Amino acid sequence: MKWFWTLSFLLACTATHRLIAAEVKIAETDRGFQLLVDQKPFAIKGAGGDGDKELLAASGANAFRTWGIGDDTKERLDEAQKHGLKVALGIWLGHARHGFNYDDPAQVAKQLADAKAAVLKFKDHPAVLLWGVGNEMEGFEATTDPKVWQAVNDVARMIGEVDPHHPTMTVIAEIGGDKLPSIQKYCPDVDVVGINSYGGVQSIPERFANAGLDKPYIVTEFGPPGTWEIQNNEWGVPLELTSTEKASIYQAAYQKLAADPHCLGSFAFTWGFKQEATATWFGMFLPDGTKVAAVDAMTEAWSGKPPENLCPRIDLLEVVDKPIVEPNMPIEARLKVVDPEGKQPQVKWVLFREMEEFNTMGDYRPPPPTFPEAITKAGPTGVTVKMPQVPGNYRLFAYVHDGDGGGAVANVPLKVAGEVSMEALARGRKVPVPFTVYADDMNGSPYAASGYMGESAAIKLNEKSTTEPHSGKTCLEVIYDKADGWGGVVWQSPANDWGDRPGGFDLSAADTLQIWARGEHGGERVKFGFGLIDRDKPFYDTAKGEIEVTLTSQWQRFKIPLVRHNAGRIKTGFYWTLGGQGKPVTFYLDDIAFIKSDE
Repeated sequence: MKWFWTLSFLLACTATHRLIAAEVKIAETDRGFQLLVDQKPFAIKGAGGDGDKELLAASGANAFRTWGIGDDTKERLDEAQKHGLKVALGIWLGHARHGFNYDDPAQVAKQLADAKAAVLKFKDHPAVLLWGVGNEMEGFEATTDPKVWQAVNDVARMIGEVDPHHPTMTVIAEIGGDKLPSIQKYCPDVDVVGINSYGGVQSIPERFANAGLDKPYIVTEFGPPGTWEIQNNEWGVPLELTSTEKASIYQAAYQKLAADPHCLGSFAFTWGFKQEATATWFGMFLPDGTKVAAVDAMTEAWSGKPPENLCPRIDLLEVVDKPIVEPNMPIEARLKVVDPEGKQPQVKWVLFREMEEFNTMGDYRPPPPTFPEAITKAGPTGVTVKMPQVPGNYRLFAYVHDGDGGGAVANVPLKVAGEVSMEALARGRKVPVPFTVYADDMNGSPYAASGYMGESAAIKLNEKSTTEPHSGKTCLEVIYDKADGWGGVVWQSPANDWGDRPGGFDLSAADTLQIWARGEHGGERVKFGFGLIDRDKPFYDTAKGEIEVTLTSQWQRFKIPLVRHNAGRIKTGFYWTLGGQGKPVTFYLDDIAFIKSDE
């Protein structure tokens, strides 16, 4: 039986080894600072985002960053360990603009307790590199709230007490105003300053040194200049760089930061796709997962050599004549693309309605509508677009694919002249059914879950819960963390609008709003509905419906009829509300869609 005990001992040692946390320290050198992982120098070569982690590791990176703790945190840490990556594990702290009140001791105490629970749960995972305490929670004004910094330091102090093996970092939006002096004054327990910087990233080393902090820094987001930092066109919308132009910015920023001995490393943003300002502004991948030249640039920066297959290069996208035309008139554009391997890339042309707001401060926004019928003639070198009838701003995209996983993208703003009349906006854009409001395989909902009501600070939405989804891999978890009061969330088009701006969709092809829902325990009382905006607003919902239900612990399908209603413009596509039920309430939603009933 000796072999049995030997094997058991080896297995036990292996299991124990998997649970041993990395020992991460910050050493001060005669030139600056150095991050040590298990006593070995570790310069962060990382990215933030949900893109392919196997490709991230293969590209020469050694870390990625998260912004908060979720149901998938363990899975993400395990994936990092599998590919030899470390994780700067984020702990999300509340933002005042989202309804968090740092003057409320109960909210602040709960936030600290939640952070401690997360640290205790994940501190021994070998993939953890450091803790990111908050992200841009200080806001964007020149003067910040000392109570925010005090809350940050309380979390950092707690982490130092329960997990001395991993440093703490707090992440701020740029370094202007009183941000760095406030960290120096109020946050002695924060080890590292994390900085999100775009247009000004290459000047961070000099500006940070001039601030005189006795802490190192990490640039936690960098990429192309933001919409707030770049030139606007003649009618006031920002001009986006091509993916080719962005690539050189990523590489130059990385090299500048890597040369600064006070910088422990950097995270490129975003290793994935994000709808922010446009569909492609910050993404290092296209919405379909195809890499663009920023990935090639960072691969060369991280590994010292470029990938074997390079992305196509866009040399030109321009309008042939004028970018402003009358309704229903054509616009031509021409494109010059070169593939480094000599292949003939494929080009897909897409016309989007322009976003109504560009500086969203990182908040999620749904993708705007597209107009496939507007593309009348298309090819790899150009396109003819018949512009829509409704006056307003649009943006034409050229998506390029080389067939081997490489892509490129460029866009140009266009405009339909004329005033937007009430008659033209009387109906939303007509869409076919089923028309999905929420499902787990979506790139983005046509409606944004942006209308928080009632006790908004008590509401949490987790769009990627893996707790027994109705279909697919995830569902939407809703938490109302109070025993009394009331709360709710409205899915809006456009986001954060209560009837003052045009938007919405013509859902006259549907006759039912379908909602799949279940409670955590059963017995939870919730109202579901659509259409909240009344006719006292310029852009109201032309139909509405609501039901009140008592949930069970099993998935149930609920239906709200649209028949005998004018569903020509639905701006609030879904909402839920509930009243206090003597204890916190958790329930789950999935597969919310406007459909043509099968009954």
